[in-house]
Amino acid sequence: MLETIDLDRQLSRGEYERKLLLHQLQLRELAYQLYCRKRSLVVVFEGSDAAGKGGAIRRVTEKLDPRGYEVLSIAAPAGEDKTHHYLWRFWRRLRPPQEKQVQVFDRSWYGRVLVERVERFAKEAEWKRAYREINDFERQLSEAGTLTVKFWIQIGKDEQLRRFEQREQTPYKRWKLTDEDWRNRQKWDAYSEAVEEMLIKTSTNIAPWTVVEGNFKWFARVKCMATIVKALSRELKYKPTAELPTHAGGHA
Repeated sequence: MLETIDLDRQLSRGEYERKLLLHQLQLRELAYQLYCRKRSLVVVFEGSDAAGKGGAIRRVTEKLDPRGYEVLSIAAPAGEDKTHHYLWRFWRRLRPPQEKQVQVFDRSWYGRVLVERVERFAKEAEWKRAYREINDFERQLSEAGTLTVKFWIQIGKDEQLRRFEQREQTPYKRWKLTDEDWRNRQKWDAYSEAVEEMLIKTSTNIAPWTVVEGNFKWFARVKCMATIVKALSRELKYKPTAELPTHAGGHA
């Protein structure tokens, strides 16, 4: 699946600014519908290191009411989390729609079949069992009225190296680059194999994966926004405003 996508897909700056702003305003409208209907949206972002997950998440949440959304970046289990099933630390952080209508996971329960598989933090029987456990987990979310939208942002190996080197040379970005990132890069093929299997085994009718071409960040951000808007519009049977207001300005 990853080898068939066109990583060179791009947008002009004008297209990017217009489409991004339109989808942000549409998402704000749809988030209000979630609030009125007491429904929830869970958005999962996964991807290669330096794929641009953080930038995409910022654009998704930028125009939402801050009282209605939460971004969760959950690290490896520690303390009480370590004494429970791996899904527990995610499950217990999910909020009812009267508290948060939109919850965004910057990495998620899919670590079980990605990093824990490749780094052998989980036994083979454990990560193989996780595909079924995760599908059941997401089915339960759906039955409780939660829509789950999942993104895998893919970048090329050369583009990843370019971004790593750029981070290394930019003082305010240097903190993002760690020794672990370089180690993970050496296991590119092993991670690619794990991603392929994850996409095949956990893309379901109720929670399909969207693979995002990430070499060009403007294209990736707009595709994520458009996918969320389309999925929510279909789920809620609600059509948000299709055009930008005449007074709307540009966006970067």
